[in-house]
Amino acid sequence: MRNAGKVGAPQGFSSGAVERQASATLTVATPGQGFTDLTRAVAAFLAEVRITTGLVTVFCRHTSASLTIQENADPDVRTDLLTALDGLAPRHAGYVHGAEGPDDMPAHIRTMVTDTALSIPVLGGRLALGTWQGIYLIEHRDRPHRREIVLHALGA
Repeated sequence: MRNAGKVGAPQGFSSGAVERQASATLTVATPGQGFTDLTRAVAAFLAEVRITTGLVTVFCRHTSASLTIQENADPDVRTDLLTALDGLAPRHAGYVHGAEGPDDMPAHIRTMVTDTALSIPVLGGRLALGTWQGIYLIEHRDRPHRREIVLHALGA
């Protein structure tokens, strides 16, 4: 058995009443398969809501596109992730569901193994993302689409 990691005690603990909530919808025009960075749009929503501590939920209202928090420094990471998703759920694999084209069923599979909703803590009025993290919409279909992303913030 390998050694387990050590977990430290919680630090910076704060608590208080929920004083504010807000929601909005983003419309994202995708160019086709690939990643669209939503980080600035979510941060702008959070700045408008003006909560200092809380939680932002980002929800994708589709079954053939998804969300992820991923590295935002090297675009090669996103290229490699698309290659991995192509290997996981290839087009023209003989799926039964094909009424919407050969990219539709693979898009549903890719959405199933990624996320349709993300929850990001808010600390000090900012998204509590790591240094190299960004929020992305992943378009799994080949052609352009208009995607709806629902944002909800809750906090104080």
